[in-house]
Amino acid sequence: MNGNTIFCTIDVVDLYTMIPQVEGVLSLKKMLDYLKLKKVGGLKVETIIRLSRFVMKNNYFSYDGQFYHQIRGGAMGSPLTLTLANCYMFFFERQIVKQIKNSGGLFFRYIDDLFIVINWPVRHLLKQIDKWKNFDENIKLNPNINSFATFLDLYMENRDGVLFTTVYQKPSYEPYYLPFNSIHPLHMKKNIPFTMLLRVIRYCSTFQTYLDEREKLRMALLLNKYPNKLIDEQFNNVLLKCNIDEPLTNLNYDKYRQHVIDSPMKEKVTIDYEAVMFIHFTYCSTMKTFPAKFHLLWNKYFEESPINEVRPILGTRNVKNIHRRLAFNM
Repeated sequence: MNGNTIFCTIDVVDLYTMIPQVEGVLSLKKMLDYLKLKKVGGLKVETIIRLSRFVMKNNYFSYDGQFYHQIRGGAMGSPLTLTLANCYMFFFERQIVKQIKNSGGLFFRYIDDLFIVINWPVRHLLKQIDKWKNFDENIKLNPNINSFATFLDLYMENRDGVLFTTVYQKPSYEPYYLPFNSIHPLHMKKNIPFTMLLRVIRYCSTFQTYLDEREKLRMALLLNKYPNKLIDEQFNNVLLKCNIDEPLTNLNYDKYRQHVIDSPMKEKVTIDYEAVMFIHFTYCSTMKTFPAKFHLLWNKYFEESPINEVRPILGTRNVKNIHRRLAFNM
């Protein structure tokens, strides 16, 4: 970075509904060929493509008492639409990625949001974006260029060649989290202050910004009825999980923040469904001790049985109530 480094965020306008259905399925085929895959989960590529074409060509919806057949793009919220969009954008951006990297810049994309950091003059970048707009008539680019940028929930700024970052909250943001008095298992509630403070440390590039965001987070959690003792406990757990045994200060913040950033994330464990049995139960306040009692009974009665080779994992379902029904019907 230097004093002239610029940030550019580009939004792809209406990506899900702009991708042509046939070309979207072809991009999936092209991706499978690019990855040199002949089968996925036991399904042949030909089968996957035929099923994908069937799904994309058979999206229907109702509006104002009339039924409609979608002839362009995919259904919003469909996992297949997301996959096709990513495949389509991957091949669209190849030339852009190469151009940015050859100029010593950075290029990232999260589905339909593009992010570029580069040392070009603004007028030169705008000229290049105008060329990129002609790559595909279905992809409409809406750029925003400045010495600062917001990308998802991160704010970035070039301060005379020094990168400043912090948490970004949209103007419509309201400090609502899962209320502590809601009928959810305690571990779910504990995860919220833990993960939110972890984000604060990763995003805040200065100690003072970290202090400000931490106290804003504390106030939001208190408004949602979280006990101050639990908040402090989870805030401390963030440091302990990263093997940091002293409080963050102005003197050690940069070193320990880098340590937090470099700490490896817990990898997703592959599940062997032949050796695992999932058991779901509806959670309520009277069921807090059920998981522990269940495992005690399981070990007591099946310890010597061959069934004990199967490991039970308990999961919870939320209680059905008027609030949830109204929320999902809105």
